[in-house]
Amino acid sequence: MPELVVVPADVEDLAAAVTLAAGAGAPVVVRGGGTSMAGNAIGSVAGGGVVVDTSRYVNQILDIDPTTRTAVVEPGVVLTDLLAAAKPHGLAFGADPSSASRATLGGMIANNACGAHSVAWGTTADNLRALDVVLSDGTRLTLDATADRAEAAARPGREGELHRALQAFTDRNELLIRRRFGQFTRQISGYALHRLLDDYNVAGLLSGSEGTLAATLRATVRLVELPKAKVLCVLGFSDSITSADCVPVVLRHAPLTMESINHELVDRLPTEVRDAAVHAGLPAGKAWLLVELGGEDEPSAAAAARAMLEELRDSGSPATASLVTDPKAQAVLWRCRTDAAGLATRRADGAEAWGGWEDAAVPPERLGAYLRGLDVLLNQHGLSGASYGHFGEGCMHMRIDFDLLSPRGLTTYREFVEQAADLVVELGGSVSGEHGDGRARGELLGKMYGADGLALFRELKRIWDPADVLNPGMIAEPPPLDLAIRHDGPAKDRGLLTIFDYPGDDHDFAQAQRRCVGIGKCRQTSGSVMCPSYQVTREELHSTRGRAHLLWEMLQGDVVTDGWRSTEVRDGLDLCLSCKGCLSDCPVNVDIATYKAEFTHHHYARRPWARPLSHWSMGWLPLWSRFAAHAPRLANRFAGSRLTKRLGGIAAERDVPPFATETFTRWFERRSTSAAGQRVVLWPDTFTNYLAPEIGRAAVAVLESAGYEVVLPSKPVCCGLTWISTGQLTKARRVVSRSLDTLAPHLDAGTPIIGLEPSCTAAFRHDAPALLAGNPLAASAATQIRTFSELLVDSAWQPPHVGGEAFVQPHCHQHAVLGFDADRKLMAAAGIEAGLAPPGCCGLAGNFGFERDHYDVSKAVGERVLLPAVRSLPQSTTVLADGFSCRTQIAQGTPRRARHLAELLADALPR
Repeated sequence: MPELVVVPADVEDLAAAVTLAAGAGAPVVVRGGGTSMAGNAIGSVAGGGVVVDTSRYVNQILDIDPTTRTAVVEPGVVLTDLLAAAKPHGLAFGADPSSASRATLGGMIANNACGAHSVAWGTTADNLRALDVVLSDGTRLTLDATADRAEAAARPGREGELHRALQAFTDRNELLIRRRFGQFTRQISGYALHRLLDDYNVAGLLSGSEGTLAATLRATVRLVELPKAKVLCVLGFSDSITSADCVPVVLRHAPLTMESINHELVDRLPTEVRDAAVHAGLPAGKAWLLVELGGEDEPSAAAAARAMLEELRDSGSPATASLVTDPKAQAVLWRCRTDAAGLATRRADGAEAWGGWEDAAVPPERLGAYLRGLDVLLNQHGLSGASYGHFGEGCMHMRIDFDLLSPRGLTTYREFVEQAADLVVELGGSVSGEHGDGRARGELLGKMYGADGLALFRELKRIWDPADVLNPGMIAEPPPLDLAIRHDGPAKDRGLLTIFDYPGDDHDFAQAQRRCVGIGKCRQTSGSVMCPSYQVTREELHSTRGRAHLLWEMLQGDVVTDGWRSTEVRDGLDLCLSCKGCLSDCPVNVDIATYKAEFTHHHYARRPWARPLSHWSMGWLPLWSRFAAHAPRLANRFAGSRLTKRLGGIAAERDVPPFATETFTRWFERRSTSAAGQRVVLWPDTFTNYLAPEIGRAAVAVLESAGYEVVLPSKPVCCGLTWISTGQLTKARRVVSRSLDTLAPHLDAGTPIIGLEPSCTAAFRHDAPALLAGNPLAASAATQIRTFSELLVDSAWQPPHVGGEAFVQPHCHQHAVLGFDADRKLMAAAGIEAGLAPPGCCGLAGNFGFERDHYDVSKAVGERVLLPAVRSLPQSTTVLADGFSCRTQIAQGTPRRARHLAELLADALPR
């Protein structure tokens, strides 16, 4: 049967959905919508079934009690929301995985999530007080972390029957359970049978059961008291093995965290992040431990850190060290660790790296031996991998460059994983130390627990779910670990002829689609530009991950069978704003804007009549603007009419920005004077030239004041962005090629090209080299084009004093491609007290927000953060937005008019 996704409206609806589906004999998986680990075991149903997604509505924090230090939450609550609610009380939830911004409590319970602080505060299971659940037969019951066995067994009906069966099960098997289960904190694999023994913690048993026993409706969780002060001690080592050898010494000092990173990941961080980390206190080394210690105040926390460092020195450890007390510097260093999850999915040379053996754990005192043995296995199989982990609990995360595309590579994969599992078992470890077993590691449970242990799992599953409908095939009856690896679609062998080159993916569109590994950062709803459409719809289809997976399915050809002509893929990409937020915010740099342009080009190839009307009206804006410049008043009357909007696919609610009565280039041509100095070429983009020439005039005044000779290209030019974003790539290639030919003399001379519109500047820096691979002019333009602020910040010019406060909305393409540091420095030099808007897209996004079918989403994106923030500003605060789309959305959604930075600086020049 096909997979059916059900979105319950509340807890009652959730319970009913599970009961109805299970009663019909359909396989059921309840998911929270966050990161899907362990081979996507939690979040998909092999062979079809019902997926119940709790993330959209069943997501309320029902109670926080500071006295008892507990919270009551629904399963769709995102961890960062719980942490924010608990923080005013000086409390937090103890398990804090790096995916906290999208990890739901229901998913964390299913996987028994851990995180950096679990070394001090325990796993999710350790922090459960009670669970309200529904069984596959519809029975609803409350399970406590500490229950009276006799009282539970005496309860009526199915509830009492369940408890009596569980107690008989543990009585028969107590010796085996005590010998093999609960041997160390990160023994996450399998069912946590030991929790049924002394405390009769049935809630703890369900944590880590991967949705196979019951569905969580509500959870009562323990909250921990935050330390009043924290310091971060960063230890540097020559390699990860040496760092692992010092773990037992550090553990004696009760650290709050002990996290590892190595140079393979740090070296791949953006230069500014890496430099900031060194400045913040990253000591010399090739591997590092981030050890956090707490105290009643900063001096006591620092004293605890110094005592730990002293014992390390006395033990003969070669560690270098820095003690970091400044919270901002600590945050910079923690970013090195939190970004590691995405960086590890690719090798430094761009080759793919995979999970599958990604989170094994051993008792911490044996971690060094595990890493040594693992190095031997990697060398034997010719493999390599980037690693990071929770060293305080003996857990290592790793992505390895397996070849999962060929039969020989799959054979090597199986051999390695089996041998690595043997190593872990020999050291008394767990094949999963955090993410769960799922399809990727379930088969290995037999190595850990033996045939009699697996028999216990099957018996327990029958007690809870006799019909085997809740996430079937996991833990109790695991499939072969290599059974469902699906990278054998037709695109794998014959490749695809694409317009873009994909240089970071070995020039392969299919490899680009494999970038997404399900990390799920695109599902966070604050603190990120990515992904604006998901932030308003909350639907997986409209997340970066959902779109990437849909494109992958298109290439695989099993589910989506009509390739580039697929209407499912077209509709899935439809609400992508092409903001490029995922290019920078996604840990693995998935670039849906480029993929959408590529798909759209092929989807409508040889079918121009099938294109949306807006592709002709908005996609060809540069050409229509040139015509309009000859009669702008007539053009404005025509463009603003209802008939024109309807024929052009433009939303009736939108005001079409008027064409200027005089273009910027015409004004520039009739100037009588020009300044002498270093020559720069000012790029007259379509928006500045035809719609906002006052910005071009202001930029000329500022640049000449700074001592530059400003020239314009000798012929009309265009970056091609409107054709790129509407997937008209053949036309875009011709347009960009002609523009580059016009710029050739300036490029050959090394003359800086200055862009005023961030989207056009980003197009030359990012899109043009991939669109015109092998064209040396495209490569030169990418390095020579500079933003207005970049040029001025690097010059000796002292800007005029502007002063005042400014609310700044960076353009999404600037955020993703260009960066904002230069603008920040230039504003500071001009005395502008700049405050950045909360991260997020304005919602207009070029043609997107003008299109009839996208108007509602465009407005919803704007109303999510930006527009309310602008309306709340005092009149004395200037609104700054260099992007034409951002200024237009602000003008049409608030009473304010946003300005370009060039205008502010020009206004302050001496007259």
